[in-house]
Parts: sequence; structure tokens; C-alpha cells
Amino acid sequence: MANNPKLIVILGQTASGKSDLAVKLAKKFKGEVVSADSRQVYKGMDIGTGKITKKEMMGIPHHLLSVASPKRRFTVAQYRKLALKSIKKVIKNKKIPFLVGGTGFYIQSIVDGIIIPEVKPDWSLRAKLEKKKTKDLFNLLKKLDLKRVKSIDKNNRRRLIRALEIVMKTKKPIPPLKKLPPQFNLLIIGVKKSPSELKKLIKQRLIKRLKQGMVAEVKKLKKAGLSWQRLEEFGLEYRYIAKYLQEKITYKEMIEKIQKKDEHYARRQITWFKRDKRIHWITNHNQAQKLLKHFL
Repeated sequence: MANNPKLIVILGQTASGKSDLAVKLAKKFKGEVVSADSRQVYKGMDIGTGKITKKEMMGIPHHLLSVASPKRRFTVAQYRKLALKSIKKVIKNKKIPFLVGGTGFYIQSIVDGIIIPEVKPDWSLRAKLEKKKTKDLFNLLKKLDLKRVKSIDKNNRRRLIRALEIVMKTKKPIPPLKKLPPQFNLLIIGVKKSPSELKKLIKQRLIKRLKQGMVAEVKKLKKAGLSWQRLEEFGLEYRYIAKYLQEKITYKEMIEKIQKKDEHYARRQITWFKRDKRIHWITNHNQAQKLLKHFL
């Protein structure tokens, strides 16, 4: 372990300020950022995913932002491959890699060396599954793989379809995830915010994103050829802006739903992260800096 290359992970809930902290630390400790965000990988999804701007990067190279077309699904297996390649490149450049984000499974795929079953997409099967209601997809998975059903988000169509695709193609339940021996010497830092503080930050961020043109961004994605259904699959902001643009909900309802769902998502994130006892939770920049000095 001690001889393995060092990797610093900065994680936390949505709107907790991970990106800002990562940039400050990477600047001080000669690092580069590798993103671990399942929606920031997509091109053209900038405002709604809170993608860091060139100015905010303060000259720190960022990897794995805008690397995939939103028209196609991007899997954890694809992410893992690209992330490892980026991390190795950063190490080769004699810099410290910072893995930064809030997508628990993306982070886990790197820090725990998880091998994800490589099942190629079956487009005709997906097209059939797409026609089903989310509730029916969940019930079908319940019949086929009781174990996977316990750990999946029952409202996430994308994950449900992918899980069903694996089960139906392999004719077997999804195998337990295999782990490789540790590849990195890890320091995992979690940004901690109180629920009330986070609620306020989510609200401020939502107002800012709407001013920046988040609704126009969704219109542009629709114009570029993404279906309403595909836009809704991205969840959170994209789902409710798409519903608003289809006149299924009012502007006021859209704002209320985004706020509520973002808060709910933040709660799900913290539940996921709390299982990992390796995380050093911090409330300010100085605490993080101390941990890094000690680690490096």
C-alpha cells in the first residue's frame, strides 16, 4: 500500500463546495483534478450539472468533463477505464491526482478497484424496455434479481434498464462486484455541511443556474436531437425543466420540484458515503490542508 501512488479523493453532497475546495488544494499541492460526476461527463450539459468554468479552474487541469455524447449512455465501466487512464497521466506528469465528485459508484469503481460486468448494449432490448413505465421496470427487476433491487434507486430509469439488460443478456442475476487489490495509497476527504446549510446552498445555486440560462440549455439540447424522454432520464434539473417545457408542470412547480429532488438526492448521497469509514469529514479548508500536509 505505502508504495502505491497517492490519490486524493474529495467527495461530498451536491452543492457542498467540493470543486472550489479541490481547486484550492490542487493549486497549493501541485495537483490536477479528475472528475467523478456521472452527468458532467456529457457535452453540452454545463449549467444544469454545475460544471466548473475555465475561470473557476484557476489554471488547474480538469479531466473527464464533457467527454461523452448525451445521446448515448455512458457506463461506469467506461468511466473507470477513462478515469484510470487520466489518473496515470497525472502521476506520470509528477502531479498529484485529485478525484473529485459526488457520484458514489464512480468513486468506488476507482478506490475499490471494482470490476464491472462488461455487457455490450443491446439497443433493441433497450428500446423495448424504454416503453415500460419506471414502476414496471422496477417490478420486472424484482422478479429477476432480488439482490440488485435492494440497492438500486427505483426511480432511476437509466440504472433500471441497464440492470435489466445485464440480467436478461447473461440470464443470471448481476454477479457480486469483484474487487482488485488496492492500486492507490488513499486519502479520502468528505466535505460536511449541516442539512439546513445545504438546503440554503441548493436554493442559492438553483437561483444562480436559472439566471445563467439553465432552461435555455435544455432547449438547446432538445434542438440538438435529444428526446424529451432522454432529457428526463438525466433526472433532477433536466427532468423537471423538460417537463416544464412540455407544459406538463408550471414554472413555479418546476422550481419547487428541483429544490425538493436536489435535497432528496443530497440525502441519498450522504447515506451512500456514510458507509465508508475511510472518509475524513471536514468543515473547512484548513482542516483539509492539514490532512494533505500529513498525507503527502
